[in-house]
Amino acid sequence: MNKNDLLLFIGDSITEAGRYEDPEQIGNSYVRYVRDFLAINKPETLPKIINKGIGGNRVPDLAERWKEDVLDLKPDYVSISIGINDVWRQLDSPQQEALSHDRFKAIYADLIEQVHTHTNAKVILMEPTVILEDVNAQGNKLLKPYVTAVQELAAEFNCLLVPTHQAFIDYLNTPDRQVLTTDGVHMNTTGNMLMAQTWLQAFLNER
Repeated sequence: MNKNDLLLFIGDSITEAGRYEDPEQIGNSYVRYVRDFLAINKPETLPKIINKGIGGNRVPDLAERWKEDVLDLKPDYVSISIGINDVWRQLDSPQQEALSHDRFKAIYADLIEQVHTHTNAKVILMEPTVILEDVNAQGNKLLKPYVTAVQELAAEFNCLLVPTHQAFIDYLNTPDRQVLTTDGVHMNTTGNMLMAQTWLQAFLNER
């Protein structure tokens, strides 16, 4: 990674987190923490960072904007964090047609294939985090097949996997844990730190 590289983050509100109000358009999510860590520790190789998170997005929403928000920008790295809303909608809007994990995986696979076909970018897949801070919550049970799908896609397409879900589950099983979210889904500063730390560990250990 060098200063001429473009590192693009894309996802839902967990990624977006204030980017529209931020003059740098980075926001205050884990993306900011990753950027600041690299700025302090690797300033000579700090890439240009773009945050393309949009609140409420599911995988089909990414597909609709994939050309404009990813392919046309020709990034060197694409980090994708998606899946929470694909499951959350099953809980808060059961009247909507649910996106099965098989369909989720198929659409996601097509997005990765497009990146590999049209750019030279390295793809980084982040596991969906958690739905409620209880490992036994219904949301987390429903989330498991989607996490597995992301893991399988990373292996199939030789993407870097960031084990965000596992990091959160491991932390939630610790006795002295702190609160990670504001509402069971959206991160507070501690949750963003855990996401960023997990991302950086995966990214820097591969290099």
